[in-house]
Amino acid sequence: MGSSIRLFSIRGIDIRLHITFPLILLWAGLQFGLRAGSLESAAFGVIAISLLFVLVTLHELGHSFAAQYYGVPVKRIILSPLGGVAQLNQIPDDPKQEFIIAIAGPAVNVVAALLMAGIAAAVGVELGNPLLALGGLGGLTVASLFVYVFYYNIILALFNLIPAFPLDGGRIFRSLLALRLNYVKATSIAAIVGRVIAIMMGIYGLFSGGIFLMMIAVFIFSAGTQEARMVKVRSVLRDVKVHQVYSPSVYVLNPSSTVQQAMNMMIYGRQRNFPVVDSDRLAGFLPYGDLMQASRSAASHSFITSIMRRDVQSVGLDDDLFEVQRRLNESQLEAFPVAVNGQFLGMITQHQIAQTHQLLRKTSDTSLQSQSV
Repeated sequence: MGSSIRLFSIRGIDIRLHITFPLILLWAGLQFGLRAGSLESAAFGVIAISLLFVLVTLHELGHSFAAQYYGVPVKRIILSPLGGVAQLNQIPDDPKQEFIIAIAGPAVNVVAALLMAGIAAAVGVELGNPLLALGGLGGLTVASLFVYVFYYNIILALFNLIPAFPLDGGRIFRSLLALRLNYVKATSIAAIVGRVIAIMMGIYGLFSGGIFLMMIAVFIFSAGTQEARMVKVRSVLRDVKVHQVYSPSVYVLNPSSTVQQAMNMMIYGRQRNFPVVDSDRLAGFLPYGDLMQASRSAASHSFITSIMRRDVQSVGLDDDLFEVQRRLNESQLEAFPVAVNGQFLGMITQHQIAQTHQLLRKTSDTSLQSQSV
């Protein structure tokens, strides 16, 4: 997680700032400062955006707590210039659960808006004209900051309800479709609608000078397309287990192997990743990237125990293939060792999973064509 900085943790959920986050504060300071021509206005922009991101964090916690209620692990929440993202281990297939998780974020903003309206009425803060308030020209006062954040909180809720998958509104739209259609079809439709909205959003941002709107449009287009593709892959690999795909016969290294021996085995054996096995017990794992780096920086006679990874978790025979692929992508590895109770059994690779997916997809397509004839 070198690209983000941990702030704190709530219910096991890390709240992290992306390293690019200061850019949004710099942008806010420049925008407001140039608009009114004063340091006070620049300070207003920085403080207002900081407060707004407190609400963004609460919004993402709404999603996260709803997900945890349904037993879905939440890894972290990352705040970036484009907003916040709650990283869930998976999105539930149950459309009702997805609906609740998706709606929970905007619901937090609605509750916040009601509370803020009540506070404003109680202390006599005039909410006034939203267009004037959003201009940030009311001076650096508690009241002007309060009104600005109040209205932007409402905008945040409404923007997230746009049916542009994978925004909250797009997920709500997908969940409603999934009540009538199969999950893959519902996702495909939601992703297409999301891409159309993203293109329109991007065009508007281009001609209005809204650089952040254009960036959000690019995110919606690419993230929605990627998730739709992932759902298709999951539907094909569903119920396929590691024992149906993995290779029990692979080249292995032992703790006394050297970097040079590993390099020779890679060159002549045409294998890029190596389990390290000691008396049939998995001792470690040497990924391709680590071996290549060691070949440039370590002595050729160095033992591979000095460079092998001891923290790479093995996979079991009955592990779900799609989950293994997700873990490989997350770990940025090409392969995992397969072991049961520490006993080495073989290895499974991204290439094997891709081949399995391609074969099953072709089989499925052939079956559908046969049924239609």
